[in-house]
Amino acid sequence: MNSIAKQVSDSKVTEAIMPHLKDPRLVRELAYVNGKWIHGSNDEAVINPASNEVIGHCTLLDTQQINDAIDAAEDAFPAWRGLMADERAAILLRWYDLLLENKEDLARLMVLEQGKTLDEARGEIDYGASFVRWFAEEARRAYGETIPSHIPNAQLATIREPIGVAALITPWNFPNAMITRKAAAALAIGCTVIVKPAGETPFSALALAELAERAGFPAGVFNIVTGDAPMASRVICKSDKVRALSFTGSTRVGRLLLEQSAPTVKKCSMELGGNAPFIVLPDMDVAEAAQAAVDAKFQTSGQDCLAANRIFVPREKYTAFLEAFQNSMAKLKVGNGFDEGINLGPLIFERAVEKARDIVDDAVTKGARLLAGDQTQAPGSNFFMPTLLADVTPEMKVYREENFCPVAGVLPYDSIDQVITMANDTEYGLAAYIYGHDIRSIWKLMRALDFGMVTVNSIKMTGHPVPFGGVKQSGLGREGSLHGFDEYSEIKYYCLGALPTVSGS
Repeated sequence: MNSIAKQVSDSKVTEAIMPHLKDPRLVRELAYVNGKWIHGSNDEAVINPASNEVIGHCTLLDTQQINDAIDAAEDAFPAWRGLMADERAAILLRWYDLLLENKEDLARLMVLEQGKTLDEARGEIDYGASFVRWFAEEARRAYGETIPSHIPNAQLATIREPIGVAALITPWNFPNAMITRKAAAALAIGCTVIVKPAGETPFSALALAELAERAGFPAGVFNIVTGDAPMASRVICKSDKVRALSFTGSTRVGRLLLEQSAPTVKKCSMELGGNAPFIVLPDMDVAEAAQAAVDAKFQTSGQDCLAANRIFVPREKYTAFLEAFQNSMAKLKVGNGFDEGINLGPLIFERAVEKARDIVDDAVTKGARLLAGDQTQAPGSNFFMPTLLADVTPEMKVYREENFCPVAGVLPYDSIDQVITMANDTEYGLAAYIYGHDIRSIWKLMRALDFGMVTVNSIKMTGHPVPFGGVKQSGLGREGSLHGFDEYSEIKYYCLGALPTVSGS
């Protein structure tokens, strides 16, 4: 029996997944620690959210096994950091090539376990791979500084040192790119990593480990641990061998991880919740603005920290905008991500559907108008039809919370100063959208909006050269760009003084 056939025959993966892939070796159900695929003490079913079908099982590691992974990463760190930047870059670039060579399989695997459309999944693989190439190249330019000396006969300078073992806890909504954006930066600068992926989407993460192994990462440099999320997080946060923690997820969990990391004073970077305002200016074409708002709201079926949550429209254009938004939204198709022409896939699990219903019910009870969103048309139990709520107010959950579902809340405003106050009226501060042409209003909004990222007349705002991150309770630190190394390195200052001349020498 050849190696591929043997792996498939030994696997618990159902026939629901294998017909979709050219390379079945990408489907891994075991954790990857110290260059080996290891069993845990138990396993957990992985569900296709579009069909509620079990597509496979993933092993669950115990506390000791996660500590073993941390030890392996710590042991591998000296040799990995000791490589020249070019040597680490060469391995990362091989990984990058493999990601693109296997793009279709990786995308299909993502559709099966996450539910997004095939086009969205393909886009995420490209997006995720771009960070690997960016940081492989940027590591060669991780320069230090020379400092004009205030000390006689001394040379002052800084160098950038890798921090050590970095733990990366990643979400289910972008199961490929959230790993590569973090791991590529950490690996390129010389750290070793422990990745804890979301339990809903482990296969995308484990496929990355399979390709990392093929790319030639030494044992212990890149590790994937699967298991109970609260337990794994506690082990990671408690360990003083883990020097950096990067997390993408909810603000509630981020606060908890910060508390658990405080005793070991880890360097923590957090990409947390968002409650993005979408501000339409008075001089903007209504139909164009409505289409852009639909695009910004319903990306990733609304399960996106950048999704437009609160849509602000000038009062004089409010009625026309609602009509245009409803017309654009009506063209969206909901269904299985493999079907042709689908715009929105399922939500990740039934709890997300229940939350969406609760948000809509809360708004309607408090006076919002439900203009569209017939849930009897949903093609399955995990689907939620795109929904439009008008006359939203600050007392409603749709205004206050990161709803993470395809529910759009729209409300009018009367002046630029008023919309600035309303947009900033949130604990979150990740991203904001502005659509209009008046440069004075645009500039005023750009400066006054209390968000880490502001985009004008464009839905697309992210990418490998961009410092992605928020302010307030949307997070700490930045990912991507040259600033992406800051979360995984320390600035070491040195003072090189001249030795005193010995008398008589």
